[in-house]
Amino acid sequence: MFKQVWQRIRELSGDDAYERYQSHYAVHHAQQIDAPPLLSREDFFKQWQDNQWKGVKRCC
Repeated sequence: MFKQVWQRIRELSGDDAYERYQSHYAVHHAQQIDAPPLLSREDFFKQWQDNQWKGVKRCC
């Protein structure tokens, strides 16, 4: 029970984003010849942060 709750918390917080990225890559991109290489954990989170904070982030 605790493990399921913890997994749900990780999903909601985005803490499992790299694991989800790896799963997606394995299913959709790993077999493609021209697929970009799998990002390292550090590169993945750097790219995520750049996308989150690049540009203007306000309503008005």
